[in-house]
Amino acid sequence: MAWGMLAAAMLLVGCSPLAKIEKSGDYQKKLAYANELYARKKYSQAHDLYESLLTVYKGTTQFENLYYRYAYATYYMKDYVQAAFHFKNFVDYFPNSPHAAEMAFMQAYCFYKLSPRVELDQSNTEKAIGQMQQFIDTYPESDKVEEANKIIDACRAKLEEKEYRAAMLYFNLGYYQAAAITFNNVLLDYPTSPRSDEYKYLVIKSEYLYALNSIPSKQEERFNQVITDYLDFMQYYANSKYAREATTYYHLAQQNLKSRSHE
Repeated sequence: MAWGMLAAAMLLVGCSPLAKIEKSGDYQKKLAYANELYARKKYSQAHDLYESLLTVYKGTTQFENLYYRYAYATYYMKDYVQAAFHFKNFVDYFPNSPHAAEMAFMQAYCFYKLSPRVELDQSNTEKAIGQMQQFIDTYPESDKVEEANKIIDACRAKLEEKEYRAAMLYFNLGYYQAAAITFNNVLLDYPTSPRSDEYKYLVIKSEYLYALNSIPSKQEERFNQVITDYLDFMQYYANSKYAREATTYYHLAQQNLKSRSHE
């Protein structure tokens, strides 16, 4: 009984419209059915049929639309690495196509989709920024430019958060010199960040703790660095919510320098 049911199921599969089309030598019928599957959002099946027709239609007038749908079918299957490859290929094959700008945007968007959680490697985030910027430079009149800029901002915010977390890790582990350097690098990399005052304050705090825990012969130089950075902080962020705490470390640094001068 079980074997009979299995045989019947295999027969049904073998007689399915897709199976018949795949065995058919009628390429136009295959393409039409692939387009039908695509329209019905059966992307995996459409993808396979399109793939079998690539070499058949390459160089013909129908290849552009075929490859356009093939690239999107790959994207909708969430194979973003291959989709990025095909979107790029489309632009290379058809640079004058009315879809060229759209496909260039989608290539960059695939890297954005591949961008992982903050704590993981951000190579694809950096690629997304680079590709989106290239898209903006190449197609400045595209209606996707605004979205591309928003994606760049989102990617940069992710990279900024990753750098901030690295600095906080150094700080929490007591590596205050490394923390000060890294917070300063975040500030240099993202000078217009709404958190720039926080980064500068954390530079001061890290430097103070670094000086406090230094050997006596190094403390004067390092407490003076706290004062220098505090004065810089007040020049740019006098109204910051961190100003009071920054001032506390400034006064502590001064007190330590005065106590040293009386030794």
